[in-house]
Amino acid sequence: MKKILSLTFILVFLAGCKTSPVLTKGEAYPNMYKNKPLSILIVPAVNQSTAADAAQLYATTIAEPVAEAGYYVMSVPVTDAIFQSEGIVDGAQLETLSMEKIRDMFGADAILFVKINRWETNYYVTGGDVTVGASFRLISVHTGDEIWKYSDAVVINTSGNSGNLIADMISTAINTALTDYVPIARQVNFKVMNTLPAGKYNELADKDQLQKVVVLDKTNF
Repeated sequence: MKKILSLTFILVFLAGCKTSPVLTKGEAYPNMYKNKPLSILIVPAVNQSTAADAAQLYATTIAEPVAEAGYYVMSVPVTDAIFQSEGIVDGAQLETLSMEKIRDMFGADAILFVKINRWETNYYVTGGDVTVGASFRLISVHTGDEIWKYSDAVVINTSGNSGNLIADMISTAINTALTDYVPIARQVNFKVMNTLPAGKYNELADKDQLQKVVVLDKTNF
């Protein structure tokens, strides 16, 4: 019986330690290299966090890393204004809109959908942290196919470390309250966009198929 229990424990432990696969970009995202999108339309983010202003703040952080990845990015403020005039305030409302209509409206090759999963502060007995997490999904306007997706988060430790419990609790509360979410969102974006195959306007375009990428299985789409 002890041997059976020990074996069961080992199997459960090993299952919990399963690592995410590491593939080349060419293996992970073949449709990106097949479709070769030049321009990307970033639609309003779907805010699944409890922070009411998360989507508006996040919108200021996403265009730069996508452009640096080598893609022409439609102006986010302009497209947001157009969508708002049509009564569209988040990307979830676009899931029923035809790709043909979006292509006619903007002329983009692909649409980037974003879900903000975490935009939160956490407190615990000995410290705290601030977390921003998001999921990304790129859809070809021409075929309707998903050509890339990824999900990640950044956690900033805001704990005090003086060794004095009361002082650390106060320090943690102050540090957490003063932490700006926007720079953390930028970190998430740049981490994730490093997995995106390079576009035409990046020197690595069509040259990064052999770059390794960790394929995370926690994408919330």
